Amino acid sequence: MVNLANYKDLVVGDRVIVPGNSEDFHTGDWRSAVPVIDSTVCIDCLTCWVYCPDDCILVKDGKVVGIKTTHCKGCGICAKSCPKHAITMKEEIE
Repeated sequence: MVNLANYKDLVVGDRVIVPGNSEDFHTGDWRSAVPVIDSTVCIDCLTCWVYCPDDCILVKDGKVVGIKTTHCKGCGICAKSCPKHAITMKEEIE
């Protein structure tokens, strides 16, 4: 099994075809914006969770509790899909 901490550790042209290994690749460091959730506006409808292509919306007991920033690529789909506009994209500062 390949155990890499970062997508940059991949060898170009190498074959990484191991089912279930996406947790091994922290792809969140290539984004330029990060989603921020306003919990006072969020109604926990989980629409953002449904639409997030990278499964980065953290949910506990049916409530949104955060963002998995190690994998979030900053695409903004969660913010666009939120019916209450509780998620905004903020420029990420290093």
